[in-house]
Amino acid sequence: METVTELNKGTPQTGKKTSAYKVKNSIITILIYCQLLIVAAAVLFPIVWIVGASFGQSTGLANATPIPKDPTIMHYKKLIETTKFLDWYWNTFKIAVLNMIFSVFLSTSAAYIFSRFKFKGKKAGLMSILILQMFPSFMGMIAIYILFLNFGLLNNHWGLVIVYAAGQIPFNTWLIKGYLQSVPKSLDESAMIDGATKTQIFFKIILPLSKPILTFVALTQFMAPWMDFILPRLLISSNDKKTLAIGLFEFINGNTNNNFTMFAAGAILVAVPITLLYAFLQKYLISGITAGANKG
Repeated sequence: METVTELNKGTPQTGKKTSAYKVKNSIITILIYCQLLIVAAAVLFPIVWIVGASFGQSTGLANATPIPKDPTIMHYKKLIETTKFLDWYWNTFKIAVLNMIFSVFLSTSAAYIFSRFKFKGKKAGLMSILILQMFPSFMGMIAIYILFLNFGLLNNHWGLVIVYAAGQIPFNTWLIKGYLQSVPKSLDESAMIDGATKTQIFFKIILPLSKPILTFVALTQFMAPWMDFILPRLLISSNDKKTLAIGLFEFINGNTNNNFTMFAAGAILVAVPITLLYAFLQKYLISGITAGANKG
């Protein structure tokens, strides 16, 4: 009887603790949702504003609003008809595709070698790659300019492709290597028993199984030329070879250039291919990020 009485006495206290725990969890949940709403508003408002500005009537920032009163597409028409925007778009797209292809192939080849082969200097090579990716790329701008000047690669799109593709090899090699180490080596051994060569194993086994991480690397490499401004500004001079970043910057550069709404229209068109790629490749991107981060 005494034991039952003691248990009954403890029940209200346990109930109070449970209620307090639920209240605490509810408060934490509400705070988390409030934080997410604030972050979402901070991220989405500039996007909504720039979309609204691109359809506005004015050319400056003073009268630009997120929701224009009389929407118009005149800025898009003017952008395409009176500037070399399409040439800039094609230049950037061409550089992005070539950079994506070469960077993925070079990084995957290097990662395959480091993850599957044993050779002298392997550890030193990996450490060198790890150290190289710690330095920002703009530290070598002057050296790149001198080299390209001597080899005749200034004002040449191939020069940009070489720098973009080679510059990301250290980081991408480590990322892909971590993923490849999760692929069982028994697959390679079974294929070699059946008579497959190292090249056949690489193209027919490793590459198909590495689709998630390769998709992630391909997308990040495709995005780089669309966003970069410093390197094209240094290496490209002629108007017909400019990339989008340089061309759009001229709309708002200086006291006389105040075509901010046309700049907004160009920014929207720049975001279209990247947004579509993210939407269609989202599944592979998520699996590629998690696998590349956890394996190693």
